[in-house]
Amino acid sequence: MKRPRIPRRVKQSPDAEQLLRLATELSLSGSRIEDDFWAVRLSALIDRLLEDGDEATLNTALDQLYGGQERAYDALADLIEARCESRNFLAPSIENGDPRSGKDLDLLLFVAPILAWSRFTIPAGVVPAPQLANARVHLQAHVFGASTRIGLADFLFSPDQLPQSYCDTASLAERLTKAALHSRDLHLDPGQMPETVNFLSDARYLLGVAVVPRGAALFRWQEDGGERTEVLKQWRNQGGEALRPLFPGCATELLLPQAYHAGCRDADRLSRPYSLRASVAFLCTTLNVMASGLRAVVAPFYDQRLEEYRIGFTLKDSNQVVHGVVWPLLDAEDDVNDMAAQIEGVLREISVGEIAVLDHRLTVEYCDDCGSPLYPNPEGEAVHAELPEDQAEAAPRHLH
Repeated sequence: MKRPRIPRRVKQSPDAEQLLRLATELSLSGSRIEDDFWAVRLSALIDRLLEDGDEATLNTALDQLYGGQERAYDALADLIEARCESRNFLAPSIENGDPRSGKDLDLLLFVAPILAWSRFTIPAGVVPAPQLANARVHLQAHVFGASTRIGLADFLFSPDQLPQSYCDTASLAERLTKAALHSRDLHLDPGQMPETVNFLSDARYLLGVAVVPRGAALFRWQEDGGERTEVLKQWRNQGGEALRPLFPGCATELLLPQAYHAGCRDADRLSRPYSLRASVAFLCTTLNVMASGLRAVVAPFYDQRLEEYRIGFTLKDSNQVVHGVVWPLLDAEDDVNDMAAQIEGVLREISVGEIAVLDHRLTVEYCDDCGSPLYPNPEGEAVHAELPEDQAEAAPRHLH
């Protein structure tokens, strides 16, 4: 996914130089016909690099364009993402008379994000076959078009278990495609997955590939009479019930299943206000107070540039920070965006009693002992968040 990059001078390979040239030409194109000319050549090069696992060349070209040639950077990043998650190809011949045999197909790696919060552990890992089968039924019935065939990974991913590179993403898409062509699911070895850290609120992801005859409606909202809002409503109602057994003791909110990179970005964006709402609900339950009895302190935290906002929560009659939330910056967000106002708006929506927005910069700091972020208190200091001792035992260790 497109994220802020730190430009660095590195020796360019011939492939990196060609990526730069083609991306620049694509960004300067003045017509759809010329767009297609450059995109075909750039796509072929990206495909070869992905197949070879040459992540370094892709990142070298992106680093060189970032910060100086934004249009070329966006053109290259968009096309790399597209080649990771989507393809057009000729279906292999299948002897069982499958109607897709020998036809042109479109495929898309998709993600179905779920936001969750709990005082206990938010599950991740292998999805049992009955729940996966139920998820498939409701995805086919409510999200995807009538001609679409899907294959799912039998794993509920945490953010740090998602593919970590473009090449990893393309490789997973290829494996899922083979499963989707036969309407099967892909088994992933949980022993090969990184462990995940328990947070109060977090996102989980179902991943799959959708395959459809070229030009047919991939999603339900592409069909006549289909609407995204209705698709999301039905998925939340029906899919939510199907997935509920995977989330014991959790509150959940299903997001719209869509293309992998766009879906992950939406989940990143929507998880920020969700985390604030979850935190206030958690504090109200744990401390036996109303939202109006809480104070939120919002402050910008800088390293070399603005990195994130952090929100420290206290009781209204105390300066002790009992909980904190990190609100990271995403994509092109920076200190020009009025992010503090957005955060304040969410806090007001959930009836937090007092909101203080600090206008001075704090340095990004973490606890030396446990590694947790430090959060702003009403005096403008970055401090450790500590629940009262009698409530701390029942809470997740990582509260941010």
